[in-house]
Amino acid sequence: MKVKTRFAPSPTGNLHIGSIRTALYSWLFARHHGGKFVLRIEDTDLSRSKSISINSIINGLKWLGLNWDEGPYFQTKRLNRYKEVINVLLEKRDAYICICSSQELEEIRINQIKKGDKPRYPGTCRNLQIENRLNQNYVIRFKNPLFGRVAFQDKIRGEIIFDNAELDDLIIQRSNGMPTYNFCVVIDDLDMKITHVIRGEDHINNTPRQINILNSLGGKIPIYAHLSMILDEEGHKISKRKNAINIIDYHKNGFLPEALLNYIIRLGWSCGDKEIFNISEMKELFNLKFISKSPSTINMKKLLWLNKHYINNLSLNHISNLLKDYMKNQNINIKNGPDLESVVKILRSRFNTLKEITESCRYFYEEFDVFNKIAVEKHFTIKSVYILEEFYERMKKLSVWDNYNILTMINDISKDVKVTKKEVNMVLRISMTGNMHSPSISSIIDLIGRERVLSRIKKAINYIKNL
Repeated sequence: MKVKTRFAPSPTGNLHIGSIRTALYSWLFARHHGGKFVLRIEDTDLSRSKSISINSIINGLKWLGLNWDEGPYFQTKRLNRYKEVINVLLEKRDAYICICSSQELEEIRINQIKKGDKPRYPGTCRNLQIENRLNQNYVIRFKNPLFGRVAFQDKIRGEIIFDNAELDDLIIQRSNGMPTYNFCVVIDDLDMKITHVIRGEDHINNTPRQINILNSLGGKIPIYAHLSMILDEEGHKISKRKNAINIIDYHKNGFLPEALLNYIIRLGWSCGDKEIFNISEMKELFNLKFISKSPSTINMKKLLWLNKHYINNLSLNHISNLLKDYMKNQNINIKNGPDLESVVKILRSRFNTLKEITESCRYFYEEFDVFNKIAVEKHFTIKSVYILEEFYERMKKLSVWDNYNILTMINDISKDVKVTKKEVNMVLRISMTGNMHSPSISSIIDLIGRERVLSRIKKAINYIKNL
């Protein structure tokens, strides 16, 4: 069998971690078996489909590197095909026209609930021969078998069985003439020769209806694997229209695609005790056998830990290129400061995200006008002026500008002015960065450069004198 999977989101809300997990598992399964991965946009819900959501889907997959072999296909571009199949079903008497009004259906539903029955369409129009459709408000329903069972072997949950008597006659075309999701997805999977359908467990109840339609059309039934839900940190099911973070927001917040994919693959799948997976390992090791039936819960601490791991373990060049793009989006001109790889080298072990690194290294590329208030109150004194003036004079005369000579100068000043190295470092740190926290101040001064260092020392001296 030539494996072919698909990711088929509806563009009606945010592309969130749950959606991406479905895409990732489908993509990995296809890649593991040397098959194909299809992207399909299920946009028949015209009232809720949004172009911004379509862009989110495509841009999110591209950012994560989940490339597709076919598509993107849009269901709204395939309407003629759906209508063609609906006409075939009508001719076979496996579908029929239903003229029941919404008011009638609501009355039926209320009465069924009062009796304690499961609300379902009672088949009022099932055996009527309604040929004249002009000037009538109608839908088209699939004639579900009345007897027997639908059974399928779910690759995660084992055998699942439904009685046909529990399934009512599914609407396959709305009154506005638009085919419904549950029908379109069947025709798409059939036409695109999808072999494996990997999707959320909320689709389990759709599966028997879809199988019955496939059986009516003589189509091959794909293999199904239904994933358990993902919960947020409060234990609520994540929803694209309520509490889900758009996948692109992870990009905006400085997460690496490698870290996010590594995190997502572990939301329901395991390979022994292994935690860290690169893309090659994911494609080699992924299978459906070790996907858990239990729901998974978002853990931001774990994601941050993974992101920091990748920031520290991927090549300096790779992280620098990612940071370069990120800083460009933040309107920071890296031409105004030191080589980015040198900055990454001294900063990356301290932070979890590219956003944190960016915010912490602005002083290399931009001037600042405000010193940290607490830092000023604790460390900017008259004695600080003396330290800074001494540093300024020696700095002007420093013949070899490097980390070693700068560090030696700081140590010498500490001895000469009888102030601890810690206090000298802090006064210089606040003067150079505006804050109390940074890597080694000698390495900071080295990267900032002589001209800018001297300018900032003058600024700090004037600031203290005016306190």
